[in-house]
Amino acid sequence: MISRPAIMGLGLALVGLIADQATKRAVLLTFEAEPFRRIEVTPFFDLVLVWNRGISYGLFQAGSAAQVWMLVGLMSAITLALLVWLLRNRDPLVATALGLLIGGAIGNTIDRAVHGAVVDFVSLHAAGFYWYVFNLADVWVVAGVALLLYDAFIAGGRQDADARRD
Repeated sequence: MISRPAIMGLGLALVGLIADQATKRAVLLTFEAEPFRRIEVTPFFDLVLVWNRGISYGLFQAGSAAQVWMLVGLMSAITLALLVWLLRNRDPLVATALGLLIGGAIGNTIDRAVHGAVVDFVSLHAAGFYWYVFNLADVWVVAGVALLLYDAFIAGGRQDADARRD
């Protein structure tokens, strides 16, 4: 039987995936006529359309169709491993982290399979410094990793100390 935290994680993955794909679709429609423009939303936030052919921060650029499909395969295998972990998990914090990771990973994998690259569009900047352009799936992945690190180094340490006291 699937645990409540696992069901919650699966639901979160689905909601994250839908939000990611909906925003990417809206951006693609917005930039269809003028793909190279920049839309200033606030003094520190712009919308731009960037095709990321690599992994994180544009590393390991995939130049050929074979390389794109290798990345799709790798990301699919990682996502499957995360899904198995989620289904075996009973901790709500870990389930939240895994749900975020799975939703983000699937969102970016869909982009890579459909477009050959990931759709990035959020550009944050201040005082002449521009951060990497990213998307909601990237936010989900970073948040999921942060929660797993929190669980491993802080929350997990507290649980271990509580278990030793009992």
